[in-house]
Amino acid sequence: MKHLKVIFILAAVIGLSACQSKVEYGDATEVETVNENFGSTDLQAISAKMVDSMLTFPPVVAITANDRPIIFVDKIKNKTSEHIDTESVTDSISNKLLRSGKFRFIDMTKVDSVRKQLDYQNNSGMVDPSTAISFGRQIGAQYMLYGNLSSIVKQDGSTKDVYYKMTMRLMDLETGLIEWSDEKEIRKVKSKSFLGM
Repeated sequence: MKHLKVIFILAAVIGLSACQSKVEYGDATEVETVNENFGSTDLQAISAKMVDSMLTFPPVVAITANDRPIIFVDKIKNKTSEHIDTESVTDSISNKLLRSGKFRFIDMTKVDSVRKQLDYQNNSGMVDPSTAISFGRQIGAQYMLYGNLSSIVKQDGSTKDVYYKMTMRLMDLETGLIEWSDEKEIRKVKSKSFLGM
């Protein structure tokens, strides 16, 4: 009986030590294939492809040759069946375009905050009128960048196929003309072995 207790305690100690988790830093640009869902590698690939395509498209090259047009980026619409943080995709594309030095941006997500600050400066009586920023002085965007992320998911037995497609367009707000459009496709296939691995 005493030996059984010792064996049980040893098994418990070994079991607990085997269950300890370990956290390490990884390379943020390393290919991530934990599962078939949309992940960081997909976000990076889509962002890079879209920005490279837009910056090298001849009409966009002409538009940005002697000017830094003002654009706003509408949040990418998620038309997939899974939860995807499309704000991160939108941010990555915006950052890459801004860092290219070819465009200037208006952040439409902060319009209400700006309006409140301007109202405070001009109407609260607490700000020196000579330092208050006037209403109606902001510069309007010339272009709007927008897009959709969609997916098609198919499963047959132990194989699951997920196809993602990102489509983006750059619209001239004055004319309504589309100046640039492109799409990026990603396909992921997940297969299970007989052992369920």
